[in-house]
Amino acid sequence: MKYLHSLWLSIRGLYENLFLYPDWRNYLDIIIIAVLIYYLISVLLRTRASSVFKGIGVFFVCTWLSRILELNVFSWALQQFINTGVLVIVILFQPELRRTLEQIGRRSTLPHSSAKANARSVDDCVAAIVQAMTNMSRKRIGALIVIERKTGLREFEETGTYIDAEITAPLIENIFEPNTPLHDGATIIRNRRIQASACILQLSDDPTISKELGTRHRAAIGITETTDAISLIVSEETGIISMAREGKLTRYIDNKALTQILTEIFAHDKLSQGRKTYLLKPSDKTKQLEQ
Repeated sequence: MKYLHSLWLSIRGLYENLFLYPDWRNYLDIIIIAVLIYYLISVLLRTRASSVFKGIGVFFVCTWLSRILELNVFSWALQQFINTGVLVIVILFQPELRRTLEQIGRRSTLPHSSAKANARSVDDCVAAIVQAMTNMSRKRIGALIVIERKTGLREFEETGTYIDAEITAPLIENIFEPNTPLHDGATIIRNRRIQASACILQLSDDPTISKELGTRHRAAIGITETTDAISLIVSEETGIISMAREGKLTRYIDNKALTQILTEIFAHDKLSQGRKTYLLKPSDKTKQLEQ
């Protein structure tokens, strides 16, 4: 096959340049490219664009295989998409690409907290969130908590106030206490830690959403339409606890169901990164309304 022969010649030429006729410039070139690729990937993994770029990787693999198998028509179609796809990606992900270029020239303003991710156990985090949600529901204090999963939410964190604190019920209740600086907006949780509060989310534009739901519920649904995050909401008017997932809203969640949901989220994100899908089994008092 011509493509395999050409690929083999390229690999052999690279091998000869690196090992048979070594030059310090070749090694420096490889190190620079490797560092740039690593930094670019590490930044993109913390944004919504990560899922798209993973798909692009699969797309390039298919293009490579089509050339090896000499699927000329399929390869031509993929190549045409690549030629125009770069421009489409730049337009769609202009904010993410702009932030990436900005961060290349400076350190991120949000320090990493991976070393502190396991500060509290899953059970402690679940108990703290359930207690806070229950207390706020009883007092009818509006709240919106977003739990990050595989898709990074760094761009949304940057719109709020950075916290990086352990999850505790008093802290969550204090954040959403009315007339306090951080009560308006969403609180984002990542790696079982509160990362930021007062974050601004994009509202859902789904016309089927009930008009009875306010901006807090629309923001909770909107973030789950574009990411795999899960949103927890306490209604300020009724005190009803709701959950948004994959663009769908489930309302009237009691303590038992909320505990099961959070345990599944944190446990699966830790062990298998959410391979299994949780099926909510509400109690007799739990009613589901999907918008």
